[in-house]
Amino acid sequence: MAAQFRQEACQETRFTSINGYLAAAGGVLLVIAGALALRGFLLLPGIVLIVIGVFLAAGLYMLQPNETAILTLFGRYVGTDRSEGLRWAFPLYRKRKLTVRARNLNVATLKVNDKRGNPIEIGAAVVWRVRDTAQAVFEVDDFERYVSIQAEAALRHLASQYAYDEADDLAAGETTLRAGANEVALALRAELQARFEAAGVETVDAKLTHLAYAAEIAQVMLRRQQAEAIISARAKIVHGAVTMVDAALKALAERDIVELDPERKAAMVSNLLVVLCSDQNAQPIINAGTLYN
Repeated sequence: MAAQFRQEACQETRFTSINGYLAAAGGVLLVIAGALALRGFLLLPGIVLIVIGVFLAAGLYMLQPNETAILTLFGRYVGTDRSEGLRWAFPLYRKRKLTVRARNLNVATLKVNDKRGNPIEIGAAVVWRVRDTAQAVFEVDDFERYVSIQAEAALRHLASQYAYDEADDLAAGETTLRAGANEVALALRAELQARFEAAGVETVDAKLTHLAYAAEIAQVMLRRQQAEAIISARAKIVHGAVTMVDAALKALAERDIVELDPERKAAMVSNLLVVLCSDQNAQPIINAGTLYN
């Protein structure tokens, strides 16, 4: 069905117009010749020449860079002129100008659910341009509104395919909205291009501009992120402390500074871990007796 739609879709046909300056010069000369004929009392030839000159002038139109003219004749599509400057085409052709410059679309912040079902806020900026003028004009009713609606739908669908952030329930290396910005942008661009294809529009670029948890769960998720950060930091602190204690015991043993039995080693390890892992500065206590008293 999709293949059949693509075959029957109206495709752009290039139209080659005539240099407008030559046509304008020809029209002026005809009008002048007609005026001279009228002065010489040649009424019919003069009127004909003037009418032809005005008719030629009616076919003139101007195109700026990256601007096109879609030509139709009594409702039938003739072609698209992509030339620049002053151009001329058959005056009965209806000429509808359409820019093919890049345009920006700022998709307003949407409240959607991510892959886990958590409500999030997401927004995007899309850069797009018309690729096929015939499809843009004749295949959809209003291609600008079509692009806006499809961009919002694509963003909603994309958000449901990814989790906001990493967690234990995700596979290792799975892309998330927060950490996989480049992958998400590529996926969004591909999604938009697939949706824009029917309107003859191409996606130049697409990036997320806003990403956050919804207000009702933002505080909860913030505490969760803080807890995860604390756990991660604690794990690194403990790992470093154990490494330092191991190095200290090995250095004491190698240099034969003091001989420690298992009980004294346990006490030293305990004291060093307290000093290295504590959030606050440890207060030393001098033992005037022995370790066993």
